[in-house]
Amino acid sequence: MNILTYVILFACILVPSIKISVADDSINVPQSMSDGETLVSKGGNFELGFFSTSDSQKRYVGIWFKKVPVQTIVWVANGVNPINGSSGILTLNTTGNLVLTQNGSLVWRTISRKLAQNPVAVLLDSGNLVIRNEGETNPEEYLWQSFDHPSNTLLPGMKVGWNLRTGLERKITSWKSPDDPSPGDISWSLKPYNYPEFYLMQGTKKLYRQGPWNGLFYSGIPDLQNNTIFGITFVHDNDEIFGRFTLANTSVLCINVINQTGRATNLVWVEGDRNWRIYMSLPKDFCDSYGIFGAYGKCMSTLTQVCQCLKGFSPKSALAWSSSDWSQGCVRNKPLSCKGEEKDGFFKVPDTAHTWLDASIGLEECREKCLNNCSCMAYANSDIRGAGSGCVLWFEDLIDLKQIQTGGQDLYIRMSASELEKDKIKNDEISVPTFNFSYISNATNHFSQNNKLGQGGFGAIAVKRHSQTSTQGLDELKNEVMLIAKLQHRNLKLLIYEFMTNGSLDFFIFDSSRRALLGWTKLLEIIGGIARGLLYLHHDSRLKIIQRDLKASNILLDSNMIPKISDFGIARTFGLDQDEANTNRLMGTYGYMALEYVVHGYFSVKSDVFAFGVIVLEIISGRKNRGFCDPYHHLNLLGHTWIEKNPTELMDDLVDGFVDPSNILRYIHIALLCVQERPEDKPNMSSVVLMLNGEKILSEPSQPGFYTGKDHSTITNYFPINFYVNSPNEMSNSMLEAR
Repeated sequence: MNILTYVILFACILVPSIKISVADDSINVPQSMSDGETLVSKGGNFELGFFSTSDSQKRYVGIWFKKVPVQTIVWVANGVNPINGSSGILTLNTTGNLVLTQNGSLVWRTISRKLAQNPVAVLLDSGNLVIRNEGETNPEEYLWQSFDHPSNTLLPGMKVGWNLRTGLERKITSWKSPDDPSPGDISWSLKPYNYPEFYLMQGTKKLYRQGPWNGLFYSGIPDLQNNTIFGITFVHDNDEIFGRFTLANTSVLCINVINQTGRATNLVWVEGDRNWRIYMSLPKDFCDSYGIFGAYGKCMSTLTQVCQCLKGFSPKSALAWSSSDWSQGCVRNKPLSCKGEEKDGFFKVPDTAHTWLDASIGLEECREKCLNNCSCMAYANSDIRGAGSGCVLWFEDLIDLKQIQTGGQDLYIRMSASELEKDKIKNDEISVPTFNFSYISNATNHFSQNNKLGQGGFGAIAVKRHSQTSTQGLDELKNEVMLIAKLQHRNLKLLIYEFMTNGSLDFFIFDSSRRALLGWTKLLEIIGGIARGLLYLHHDSRLKIIQRDLKASNILLDSNMIPKISDFGIARTFGLDQDEANTNRLMGTYGYMALEYVVHGYFSVKSDVFAFGVIVLEIISGRKNRGFCDPYHHLNLLGHTWIEKNPTELMDDLVDGFVDPSNILRYIHIALLCVQERPEDKPNMSSVVLMLNGEKILSEPSQPGFYTGKDHSTITNYFPINFYVNSPNEMSNSMLEAR
């Protein structure tokens, strides 16, 4: 019998009893409710009364949907102790407790530990039966509520988890059978580990786990974050740990039911079908079965051999593994020496029973804590929102890993140094999408000049192809392939470029008629897009990347004028804890290189920040930094902006009615902060983005690098003889030696 048939059968065998509805949603002291009478919530959503299952004579007090023709019980009071016959009476007493009796004998009662003053029992439109003092609306002050004592059904707004102040656990428990609403042995509960998560349990045995909350979704079911039916909330503080769901549209009826077959089923009422339809059922597939793969095994449901060992691990028993017995798990190829590093991957994070959590520290400090503890096997961010935050450490063997095809959470697993080195060599031959030469040749009309978008340092760009006459070599081309293949961001492009309808940024900003097509609003949006792309490169990508050749001609614009940072031929990667490096072979484009790079060969993220500042001034002024010369001062664009008493002189007549001129002046101010002479004075890109958004106070800028006024050495004094040779189209160039 399939799941849908089971659910429909289960709903249909609940035979509604004959009811006489009382004209209220509440019971006051000393009112009582007899079998045959019901309470109906104020909005008519839910009904409370006596019911029976199938043809049984046993009677229960429960709550069901009022407007659903198939009686669907969502809560049961006396599942453990049913009433025989129709002599049951439900009464509210002066102590603020509901009491169910049969012929004067106690059957069931609530227990309130708070002082009752004029108590009243009310059935709310949420399906929650509450006892509260008259006039009280604060849920924290309720004397008792059914949401604190769930049955087999989770309703919207109901908490599942722990009240840490009182020790109250709220969990969903199955019925023993469709005819017996007494508690079964299947439950949905939250384990209050250091990194808590939900489990489907059979007694004390774990059947399935949902994965811990990572700030956006439960790590084992990332696809739920995009559903249009309900939203999910998870709270973990000093008072409570709980999860709950709320409906996006309150007119939709949606419930989660735990049944005795060991499944958690999400049901949505379909009015056209006049029945419940399964939206989702957990566990979803074989890979969701808890812990059947042993330590360090991962499950991939898309493969024929669903269980795989992690990289650097092999089956503990090759014979058992070949016969699909994975219970012994995997063992390391190389033992740890307590000096290991980490290896990253995308997984539903392991079982969190043996974890340590600190929400106040970031990933780098987390990494150090793991490396300094020989028992630490893996680490991850506890919250993956934005750039990530918080730290989780895993101890003992890692079990119950499932590889997620999309979404998921980064997990860093401790590996031996020798395994890391071997894997590093393999990664040098990175796998990227490829196209054969004839396909690309046909697509570009045999690399026709008519399809050429521009000229780069080692070839024409539409499809980037190494040029026979280029002064740069295959190393730059390979470097770009390797870096771009590892990056994914809306402001970065692939090596075989999508056709950029609007070409490069310099095509627009240095032509007055084309600038007029954009206007200030779009120009400032382009600046913001470039800033976010650089922020990703410097802070948010898997690699810390210095672009080193950022300039207007390397910013491509798509059909929506969204900027794309391109050309990573001379880009360099940094370690996450590395701030700067130096080189004897300087590469870049005149007018965009920072002073410390040209003079001393030092480059860092601040090198890109300097180039960004130059681009901002070029976008606002419509003038190139290189080649600009003020006739009164003989200054470049940076120097001219620095000493200009009226910065609005830099702006042209593009005001389109949507941008306050003071906002443009703020962008000029930010640009001057970016081009300051000393690297330590320049802001990082995270600060720049905040400043562009008006979320950070602007400091006073100091003198820019390559300022050529009378109080500073001229720019020519910084260059060796024959230091730089630049082509008319401003392609990237190599310089031989720095002084």
